[in-house]
Amino acid sequence: MRVDFLGLEAFLCIADRGSFHRAAAHLNLSQTALSHRMKKLEDDLGLKLLARTTRQVTLTPTGVELLPKARRIMEEITDSFEQLRRRGKERQEHISIACLPTVASIYLPHILGGFLEDYRDVRVRILDHSASEIIDHVRAGDVEFGISIVSSMAMDLDIMPLFKESFVLACPKTHPLAKDSSVTWQDLEGEPLIRVGTLTGNRILIDDALGSRRETLLWRYEVRHIATAINMVQAGLGMTVLPEFALAASRATDVVAIPIRNPSVVRTIGIITRKGIPLSPPAEALCALVQREFRQEKPVRKVHKP
Repeated sequence: MRVDFLGLEAFLCIADRGSFHRAAAHLNLSQTALSHRMKKLEDDLGLKLLARTTRQVTLTPTGVELLPKARRIMEEITDSFEQLRRRGKERQEHISIACLPTVASIYLPHILGGFLEDYRDVRVRILDHSASEIIDHVRAGDVEFGISIVSSMAMDLDIMPLFKESFVLACPKTHPLAKDSSVTWQDLEGEPLIRVGTLTGNRILIDDALGSRRETLLWRYEVRHIATAINMVQAGLGMTVLPEFALAASRATDVVAIPIRNPSVVRTIGIITRKGIPLSPPAEALCALVQREFRQEKPVRKVHKP
């Protein structure tokens, strides 16, 4: 049997006010509509809850028995709805996203500027983490969506590709290879290289592309963050392989980016969300702005020239 919540609401309002007229005014209903609600409730129960005369309305014994139970039911429902409403409001006032540091530093400032034009009161929390951490955040529901490397690790999630980005060799301007228009992996054999750690999706892409050939390279240093690797290149400690936009974002003036061939390594950046979980309205708007940014303007390949 379905619970007639509208009928219970009408019953409680009449019991509290002792009048159909006052109850109808409180519920913004006509007395006829209120009477229909009460009749339906009583018909469903097969019992009379109110005794009505031309002068007054009183509760029947059944109505007296039902009154505290109905009041408790409606209070619990009201409290639950209020909690959900507050949660929904909080969700609309605060959103969290996760994003690769390179994408966050280059593109998000402009995108967020447009977002705040319509959502000025919404607080935005950005977790600029590694690709594997972003996937974990999305899976756990810590963020509404992530902008990260598209990989097989995220096949249980919804993915919308945005753009492709090539990996380049970050090389000191003073190095002999800095004069070349491109290099091969074989050219790097014997050269001291700086490897970015295993937590990043970049490392996995490079290792998979090179296969056993990666063991022939001289990985002298290993770091976790791309910024550290770039600073080490500037200090003349070696060279590193990284996404081309990462070098552009660093504004390292003493480092050039050289395309790498045979094989070329490319990563796809996309939006990652949980399957079947809708975004909040502000997050949906921000996600649409991210998509529009990359539809209207393809990321510019900023390869440093010697």
